[in-house]
Amino acid sequence: MPSVPPEQQWSILSRHAQVVPAEELREALGSGRSLRVKFGVDPTAPHVHLGWAVPLRKLRAFQDLGHTAVLIVGDFTARIGDPSGQNKTRPMLTADEVRAFADNLLEQVRLILDTERLEVRYNSSWIEPLGVEGLLRLASQHTVARMLERDDFANRYAAGNPITVTEFLYPLLQGYDSVAVEADVEIGGNDQLFNLHVGRHLQIAHGQRPQALLTVPLLEGTDGVEKMSQSKGNYIGVTESPDEIFGKLMRIPDHLMDRYLRLCTDLPDDEVDVLLAGTAPAEAKRRLAQEVVALYHGAEAAGTARRRFDDVFVRHSVPDDVPSAAVPAGCLGEDGRVHLPKLLKEVGLAPSTTEARRLISQGGVKADGEPLDDEAVDPDALRGRVLQVGRRRFVRIT
Repeated sequence: MPSVPPEQQWSILSRHAQVVPAEELREALGSGRSLRVKFGVDPTAPHVHLGWAVPLRKLRAFQDLGHTAVLIVGDFTARIGDPSGQNKTRPMLTADEVRAFADNLLEQVRLILDTERLEVRYNSSWIEPLGVEGLLRLASQHTVARMLERDDFANRYAAGNPITVTEFLYPLLQGYDSVAVEADVEIGGNDQLFNLHVGRHLQIAHGQRPQALLTVPLLEGTDGVEKMSQSKGNYIGVTESPDEIFGKLMRIPDHLMDRYLRLCTDLPDDEVDVLLAGTAPAEAKRRLAQEVVALYHGAEAAGTARRRFDDVFVRHSVPDDVPSAAVPAGCLGEDGRVHLPKLLKEVGLAPSTTEARRLISQGGVKADGEPLDDEAVDPDALRGRVLQVGRRRFVRIT
């Protein structure tokens, strides 16, 4: 049961969030009971990124205050695709694709949520048994006119762009999740407010107390324009290496600093105000990057990532803690020369030999700072030297 006073809970939970209706959540917090707080994720991509982490961190705040966190894995709804904010129909995924993404998702959310106190539910378990009759009964509880109140649907309809019936069903199925788990609160991004209201409507239709809605801002990606998305490539994954996270955060546009500091770290607002007002942008970004890396990889890894970043980008030197690797026997050709694309893949500097060849052709592979432009390299040209790919990946060849 929650032990923190209701007003203190409200202050924590409503920070950087919109609550509708606010008085209902205040009343629920004042009841002293443990609330069932729902957050749904459609597993449609392999990584949990900082944009997803914003509502997940709000769910963790509810957990820490003694409430029950219910994570809905949308293994059924993901096959349809959420139409929120879309100007065209999303491609439908197969059940196998969704299951693979779901397994990956649950492995990563442990970095944010207390999985020992987490209720995980798959929405296929109540949507699939509905059958045709149940689905038709659900569809009868909403109108086409209400659906067309959504901006994205209204805009597509006015422009003559197609809207499939399955897309109309999506908000109903998401809303039915709230009925199935008897949610007291649902968390979502600001773009989800319509879907969350559908949940309230369906709960009332099923004789339940309607959930309060808590929405959080959408986080722009590293491009500074579009919302963070894996399909757009502008994301920062929470399981990326400390060096990758640190380096990506150092490159975000200055105008995003305020949002990232408030939404992606645990820094108090007054400390953020001081940091933004009296600190050079580059140093403020170092603080942001260090705070974020520490959240997902620990303080020691964050300090190391900061030192490595400064070694490479400020002092233009090779970091002291570069890992070492021997040349695997399989990378040696019959002529005794090293097959460089295969070596880059084997030591983790490239995800594939195809990508390694591309990097070599573009001058992105260096040995002690000198570009390597040949795919076959004499072993003596590598021994004891530091291979570098891009600006943050290094391996010393022994």
